[in-house]
Amino acid sequence: MAARLLPSWVWVSGLTAGATVAVVLLALQADKGPHPTAAAVRPSASASASAHASASPAPAKDPAVPAASGTGRRIVYSLGAKRVWTVDASGKATRTFTVWPGTVSPDPGSYTISKTLASTTGSDGVQIEHILYFAAKSGLSIAFSNAVDGSSPAPAAGKQTSGIRMPKADGTALWTFGTEPDTKVTVVK
Repeated sequence: MAARLLPSWVWVSGLTAGATVAVVLLALQADKGPHPTAAAVRPSASASASAHASASPAPAKDPAVPAASGTGRRIVYSLGAKRVWTVDASGKATRTFTVWPGTVSPDPGSYTISKTLASTTGSDGVQIEHILYFAAKSGLSIAFSNAVDGSSPAPAAGKQTSGIRMPKADGTALWTFGTEPDTKVTVVK
């Protein structure tokens, strides 16, 4: 019996399908292997470069503690910057971080941590921990806290909330700092 020849379109289709499978397999193998990274390119010195120029940019500095925030050991909360600082007895900032305020903010002024609570459910239904109460306004208690799951959900539309939320690591650090007796809180604009 003589061998039967297949039409050319069958051969082309078979080759195309085989090539596609080979490309997919190679792509999968390449995705699993190590990936090269670009080496950092440093600018070379030139006659036009300043004698004081650095090969790398200076790291960004944390914002300074607001000048009108009192003295001594305290927590400083800036309403406008949405930022908190912990300040030691010598007046030096030991930590600073941004926060997510609720819809009701405390008035500028000096306060003292009045109550601490390890965990509860926030008025927005989120499980929170490291709660440091320090003020009240519009019938709501104002406190620093962090969500147990680390989230920062937006306040529900039309609902008044007074929690000042922060990332989990910052909440833990603020809790350690703020649970010392008579911890002051200064709120600035």
